[in-house]
Amino acid sequence: MIIQSVKMAVDSILSNKMRSFLTMLGMIIGVMSLVVLVSIVNGATSQVTDSISRIGTNLLTVQIQDDKENPFTLSEINALTEKESVKNAAPFSQGNGTAKYERNSSSITLYGTTSAYYDIQGLSLARGRFLKNADVNQGTFVAVVNATAAEELFERTNVVGESISINGYHFTIIGVLEEEDTTIGNASERLEAYIPFSVLSKISGGSRDVTSFYVSSADEESMDQVEADITAYLYERLSGDTDAFSIINSSTIMETMSSVTDTMKWMLGGIAAISLLVGGIGIMNIMLVSVTERTREIGIRKAIGARKQTILVQFLIEALLVSVSGCLIGIGLSALTVFGINHIMTSVSASISIDVVLVAIGFSMVIGLVFGSYPAYKAANKRPIDALRYNL
Repeated sequence: MIIQSVKMAVDSILSNKMRSFLTMLGMIIGVMSLVVLVSIVNGATSQVTDSISRIGTNLLTVQIQDDKENPFTLSEINALTEKESVKNAAPFSQGNGTAKYERNSSSITLYGTTSAYYDIQGLSLARGRFLKNADVNQGTFVAVVNATAAEELFERTNVVGESISINGYHFTIIGVLEEEDTTIGNASERLEAYIPFSVLSKISGGSRDVTSFYVSSADEESMDQVEADITAYLYERLSGDTDAFSIINSSTIMETMSSVTDTMKWMLGGIAAISLLVGGIGIMNIMLVSVTERTREIGIRKAIGARKQTILVQFLIEALLVSVSGCLIGIGLSALTVFGINHIMTSVSASISIDVVLVAIGFSMVIGLVFGSYPAYKAANKRPIDALRYNL
């Protein structure tokens, strides 16, 4: 009976191709809205997560708001590694300057830090080496530049050993970082140079006091212990003033980001679901028209012995086929749309999740069954004598 009902449903759909397509259009648009929007969110989430993962989820960022007229020093930050839970600690300061090489000149972002920063931030070198403790202690004028800075100033990346002028001071380039692949803040387009913490203080005219630093743990499992140890140390060091410092846990940022993106998925999914509901209303409307047009057919089938259940199943299958067909077309068009988005907008990396596809198919089936139930019930309950006497 099911096979025969499917054949009859297919024949009915194909006999009114344009009407069937227009009926599917609501489902097609609804499914495309759901799949494309959630795919864009997935892509954005993946990019942000990868960027945070490159930094690591075992990282604490510490800011000192009030040092109580007893500034932190480099030796104090280095001493933090003596704590069992702490793996690395590095001071961090930022400034801006103008870098020059021959006739090329450009603004550059300067980062003052120590050798531990390389491991804490998970940096990768394409050439040369990173800063060493000796560079910081001796105040050596050396710099590690990113690939963008090397290309902008030298028009090549093999620049280890070359000299550049930054704010009138001559620096020797000792390393070049690997090219970044990130769209957050257009970081890959910014010229950057990493120089010894002591040197940045000297060329910027600032103090050598530490006002911000990074701390990393051996693994994610010990992050709570590291945060507790650093909090206790700062609480004692800053006379019990919890407002004098702040600690940002990267694993907390990751959890917050995950919560935000999940909320966005549900919100966008809910908006797209409204389109699917509108598509379901369209299916019910056309199915009611179909029931009206086929009233005599229903009467004849009942007169020769067709049961109420048979008529009900036939119209339910027809509504289900229209809904699922629209869903499958929508998924196909969604794949093409996502492909186009990834190629036209290079800053976006949308990705279709199999879970979203399965949800779209399942929801479309439910829409077809729910909105096809009333027309099917109406067809199944027609009295044979009334149906045979019906004229359009």
